[in-house]
Amino acid sequence: MSHLDVSHDNGIATLVMNRPESRNALSMEMRAQLASVLHDIERDSSVRCVVLKGAGEHFMAGGDVKGMAESIKKSSEEIHKEFLLRIHDLHPIMFAMRRMPKPIIASCRGAAAGAGVSIALACDLIIAAEDAFFTLAYCRIGTSPDGSSSFHLPRAVGIKKAMEIALLGDRFDARAAQAMGMINFVVPEAELDQETDKLATRLASGPTHVYGNTKALLYRSLESEFESQLQAEAEYFADCAARRDFKEGVSAFVEKREANFSGE
Repeated sequence: MSHLDVSHDNGIATLVMNRPESRNALSMEMRAQLASVLHDIERDSSVRCVVLKGAGEHFMAGGDVKGMAESIKKSSEEIHKEFLLRIHDLHPIMFAMRRMPKPIIASCRGAAAGAGVSIALACDLIIAAEDAFFTLAYCRIGTSPDGSSSFHLPRAVGIKKAMEIALLGDRFDARAAQAMGMINFVVPEAELDQETDKLATRLASGPTHVYGNTKALLYRSLESEFESQLQAEAEYFADCAARRDFKEGVSAFVEKREANFSGE
């Protein structure tokens, strides 16, 4: 059985992490499949929005800790080498999500723990069920965070709150995550799939190339100097203005109708 199920419908690619018996813990096979699928979707012009979710009752309960139990029997040198390679294996996923020129939505129910939090934070938007819960949890197994959470978390919630979340490893619910700026939307559990579809459909009907440029601008702003950011704004705006969706958007505004964006 594949550890990642992929489906396409009306411009939306839905990726379902499929290890419900282990709360979708991130196996080596799942890592490889995620990296490969994201790479393909990045270049697939028919996909205009990506949804990432977990099979069953949970989003993802982190790395495969049971699988790690065998590794810790090795020498310190062997453990160091193995886990250095393991963590680097995650990086193609994070890079692909950052580069993705279309929106990525994390749809969370149940547990998002450890790497589950890291991967959700790497998405552009997060929608969660009211009964979802989050815990960074790395400190509880005696290690520091990975999966880009040390980059995304402080930028989402501020350095002091990030320290609290990372150092204490406490569990908090979706409403608390929303209040601290970590997630975007909280909905009743029974409505999560419907509301996720509604959000994805809205984004998949939008100006996809514009979304890609907007993502690139917002993410580069985290590291850019003021002058270089303004230059990038000018270049990206001009790029959008020369495309079909800008002409459609301006025409629709003047004609007082809804725009029909092609994504180009």
